[in-house]
Amino acid sequence: MKKKKWLKIIVGILSVLLIIDIIASFYFYNLAIDRNEKDFLQGNKDLEVSAEAMDVFLEGDWRDWVGEQNFDEWTMSSYDGLKLQGYFLEAKQPTNKVVVMAHGYLGDAMDMGLYGQYYYEKLGYNIFMADARGHGASEGEYIGFGWHDRKDYVDWINRILNKYGQDTEIVLHGVSMGAATMLMASGEELPDNVKAIVADSPYTSVEDMFSYQMNRMYNIPAFPVLPSTSLVSKAKAGYSFTEASSLEQVKKADVPILYIHGNADSFVPTKMAFKLYENTKSEAEIMTVDGAGHGEAFATKKEKYITKLNSFLEQYMEE
Repeated sequence: MKKKKWLKIIVGILSVLLIIDIIASFYFYNLAIDRNEKDFLQGNKDLEVSAEAMDVFLEGDWRDWVGEQNFDEWTMSSYDGLKLQGYFLEAKQPTNKVVVMAHGYLGDAMDMGLYGQYYYEKLGYNIFMADARGHGASEGEYIGFGWHDRKDYVDWINRILNKYGQDTEIVLHGVSMGAATMLMASGEELPDNVKAIVADSPYTSVEDMFSYQMNRMYNIPAFPVLPSTSLVSKAKAGYSFTEASSLEQVKKADVPILYIHGNADSFVPTKMAFKLYENTKSEAEIMTVDGAGHGEAFATKKEKYITKLNSFLEQYMEE
């Protein structure tokens, strides 16, 4: 009788824990992945922006520059039926060079004007920026953290080539989630026109990033909530956290990659960039920026950033 009693107690405890785990899994899915209003990152010390970077992000002249440009608005149907929004700006002088840019989590295409202004004004490139699925004017009821977006960018690239010709040379440049997106795309069959990738503040995988953040933000272990949330994501958004891996994709990459990361980044730790760099199949370089937090390198050390960027592009873009 005692054994049956203890068995019932154990089963009861396990049932309660399972229910808690299920509730937590849906909570974290809705918190981070579902397309809705999000304020959970407000007050996050890891995302506190330095005063120097804040001046650039909020009040830099690049914002006025973006507002003054006459972007061609492009729409595209994704492979799974979503209407996606992109923006193309032709260079002042005819050129076959295009930079394709990807923004970060909860941002939109125009955020990349910070970098686009330099490519356009100083390097003379055509620029293309897109709203990721689940962001801006693009459709999507979930945030893909780069995994499904990688295929969207392959389609955008082909759209550019169809319009501007097969002699077009393309650079992919992403920041944070956008950087991971470009790295995930690197493992796909990209056309030879894609000459280089710039990945600023990328993460190794969605699983690694969430595991790190669950511990840092909520002081809870990844198991069992993270695997359960991954199952919810697979069912509702069509991807699991383990498959959404920049790391596995760069192991297949043929395109040269430049990694840039701030040494003071505590939101996406710098060690992730080094792990990506060390596992990249293609030619790769890495630059860290002292004192720069997440995605702050360009804003705080612009001269260093563009010097490295220029030297990298000169190696792989034809004159």
